[in-house]
Amino acid sequence: MRRSLSYILWALLWCCCCRTTQAEIFTSISQMTDLIYTEKELVQSLREYIKAEESKLAAVKSWANKLDALTRLSTSDPEGYLAHPVNAYKLMKRLNTEWTELESLVLQNPSDGFISNMSTHRQYFPDEEDETGAAKALMRLQDTYQLDSEAFSKGKLSGLHSSALLTVDDCFDMGKTAYNDADYYHAVLWMQQALKQLDAGEEAVVTKADILDYLSYSVYQMGDLPRAIELTRRLVAIDASHQRAGGNLRYFERLLFKQLNEMNQTYEPASEEPIQLGTYSRPKDHLPEREAYEALCRGEGLQMTEARRSRLFCRYHNGYMNPRLLLKPMKEEDEWDSPHIVRYLDILSHGEIQKIKELAKPRLARATVRDPKTGVLTTANYRVSKSAWLEGEDDPVIERVNQRIEDITGLTVTTAELLQVANYGVGGQYEPHYDFSRKDEPDAFKRLGTGNRVATFLNYMSDVEAGGATVFPDFGAAIWPRKGTAVFWYNLFKSGEGDYRTRHAACPVLVGSKWVSNKWIHERGQEFRRPCGLTEVD
Repeated sequence: MRRSLSYILWALLWCCCCRTTQAEIFTSISQMTDLIYTEKELVQSLREYIKAEESKLAAVKSWANKLDALTRLSTSDPEGYLAHPVNAYKLMKRLNTEWTELESLVLQNPSDGFISNMSTHRQYFPDEEDETGAAKALMRLQDTYQLDSEAFSKGKLSGLHSSALLTVDDCFDMGKTAYNDADYYHAVLWMQQALKQLDAGEEAVVTKADILDYLSYSVYQMGDLPRAIELTRRLVAIDASHQRAGGNLRYFERLLFKQLNEMNQTYEPASEEPIQLGTYSRPKDHLPEREAYEALCRGEGLQMTEARRSRLFCRYHNGYMNPRLLLKPMKEEDEWDSPHIVRYLDILSHGEIQKIKELAKPRLARATVRDPKTGVLTTANYRVSKSAWLEGEDDPVIERVNQRIEDITGLTVTTAELLQVANYGVGGQYEPHYDFSRKDEPDAFKRLGTGNRVATFLNYMSDVEAGGATVFPDFGAAIWPRKGTAVFWYNLFKSGEGDYRTRHAACPVLVGSKWVSNKWIHERGQEFRRPCGLTEVD
């Protein structure tokens, strides 16, 4: 379908705003798979380098053995050896020619090919910011699904066991990432795990003194002075000359006794219980419904009562007598009664899903959100995924999907946004948000000229092994991804007022890769398809 000039201009502006940077590359599983094959190629290149080095070393050894035998013979009787004219000639030849050849052999550098290959691929490697982002993603999963550090280090995720283990050094680096971000809560958890594995006899590059240094100060920052003192004393016992330990210990002790005197309390030794998940409270952040949101992601706090369940039905839906659906109606299931959320089964075939992915992969860029003040699309830490926008002209499959959405919903998609395809990678999520613009965001969709987002049509294009639910914290609903299905809800009442109950979130993906595509349907063109109600909340 042809779009208005304003829509095309808006799409071009979006493209300009969404150019990906190196730090944004690795937020989808789709693009991270390229790194797997890159690493395989580098391993092959490394093996070829080793083979070349071994071949070179074998040639040098052969020279050494031959020359060793010659020098033993020649040095046993130098004059007698040189008395033979052939020996005299061969000595001249060896020193003039053969040793020069040997020198050239030694100077050969078989690493050139490997270094060249490394240089070619290095531009696509993750950088420090990407590594930090991946570490924070693990911490996000740890918080959302209440996983202790030991579960991560042993590869135990949601009942799944894997060979993906974290070493002492890995745990230390995780803790250091948190420490450098002044996130002492996670720094404590990961430094404690590093210490635990080191005490269990695991080999590591990092020293116990280094771990205790970070751990003791992080524990102090969490307000646990007795334990900070105990850990610092362990550090001093290991390294009495440590440049900070002695000063920190004296400071912690003075601070503790000052507090005890002020509260008229006596000193009690630190708890002997090991630090674990729950020992310290996680600091509050910007999200007021954080606990409710994360509980729903874990499948807890669901408000699906028997009374509500009795009001949910499944049916065949013909799109309000739409000719294209009369002979093959859609299977429709109620997911929630109020606000009404429905799921459609068999909405996308496997072939259609593969085609949509194929079209989207080259265009994937860091997903954006609209700045409520400026209306400009920008990246945000609370939305971690990669997305691409597809229009009907890209492929008949996209045109067919758009038409299907229109047939099912009875709403025109002429004024809808392009089909957005998103892939969520390690810890990928979209924290609680509204799809529609609120009254304090008057310019959010002004460039489109199509009004507010009246409804959301969300296609699930993959199953997810663990995590990745769509949750609604306001009324306690969780909808789990099922490949080939789609969910639909209205963001606005018939009056045009926003339904604030529809604030929702995409939970972090714990295990697997989550692919979705969504269509945001706008108000313009719906005047006779969804007429205004008589009250504000009709």
